[in-house]
Amino acid sequence: MIKNIALLVLLCSLLSCKTEISKAPIDKNAVIDSTITAFQTTLLEQQIDSVFKKYHFNGSVAVFKDSLQLYRKENGYSNFKKKAKIDSNTIFAIGSVSKQFTAALVLLQMEQGKLNVTDKASKYVKEFQNKDYEHITIHQLLNHTSGLNLLGGKLMFKSGSGFHYSNDGFNTLGKIVEKVSGKSYDENVQELFKKAGMTNSSTGNTFKGNNFASAYVGNGTLCEEVPNMPKRLDGKEIGTPAGGILSTIQDLHRWNNALYGGKILQPETLKQFMAKSAERHHAIFGKMGYAYGIMLNIGKPNSYFHSGYIKGSPSLNIYYPETKTSVIILSNIADEAKGKGLVFKPHIEIKKITDNLENTLMQLKQKKEVL
Repeated sequence: MIKNIALLVLLCSLLSCKTEISKAPIDKNAVIDSTITAFQTTLLEQQIDSVFKKYHFNGSVAVFKDSLQLYRKENGYSNFKKKAKIDSNTIFAIGSVSKQFTAALVLLQMEQGKLNVTDKASKYVKEFQNKDYEHITIHQLLNHTSGLNLLGGKLMFKSGSGFHYSNDGFNTLGKIVEKVSGKSYDENVQELFKKAGMTNSSTGNTFKGNNFASAYVGNGTLCEEVPNMPKRLDGKEIGTPAGGILSTIQDLHRWNNALYGGKILQPETLKQFMAKSAERHHAIFGKMGYAYGIMLNIGKPNSYFHSGYIKGSPSLNIYYPETKTSVIILSNIADEAKGKGLVFKPHIEIKKITDNLENTLMQLKQKKEVL
């Protein structure tokens, strides 16, 4: 990696010198940008391909820089019994990556004046109208600082004083969206998909089609299909607002571009969505910031991301705002016997690759500005 970076820096320096002595006018920035893009593509291909090979990764990975595809690869089966291969149209369960859609729906209702994130959830949800829950706010549900674990259970701590990840908290947000909008969660999120240009996304409850990647527990040699997928995503164990959305690589790319490009939320609302308002220590990805349904890198590079896991389906969606780059990793098999740390090992390694590359690009951008 260091050798490749040094080569790129040297190449950019040589290009700068060449531009200065050339007789014909040359767009120096365009030459450097195209060289950097070519380097990115080569580096991603070499390093992410090695992750596929190392872990026999069954799934799909793509990297986009704005509208430009830098890397994409599908490998393995969407249905092991039928030997149906994963392709560009394969639809995956994305688990908790769903939470950012729920957060966006809440903020869209706020923009319409139907609620405020400072409101108490008890204003909208009967289950919160008791002594233990009455002071929990929508803001605290959005960033997991409510103290709620399971709905009906005792709070883990005084609301607003800590962090505890709660699926029931996000399922409550789904109920609030339904209450103030007068429409089901499924209807609301389908409208959001349409707004973002997502043509192949749905909820587990509303899915119709043949391109769904069945979920499996085990490995490529010996695995067991998770039953009742994707309908089970709407059950009490998971819940659609917390983890029940189905999507594709292309649709998540469209979502990232639309969301962070300001096509979903108003500028001030988007800032609120992205603002770090809590911190958590993730068991797999380590220390990070948390905003509304999204995680944030602490330190460099600047990124917004969220992992997702429902039985047999590990996923990761990353967006680097400085370069408008999306990194999307979707899979439909997990060897749970080895623990989630190993299940997410390919995702962790790919994130390290793209984090390092993003930091290098930021350094090159600074260098280019002074050339």
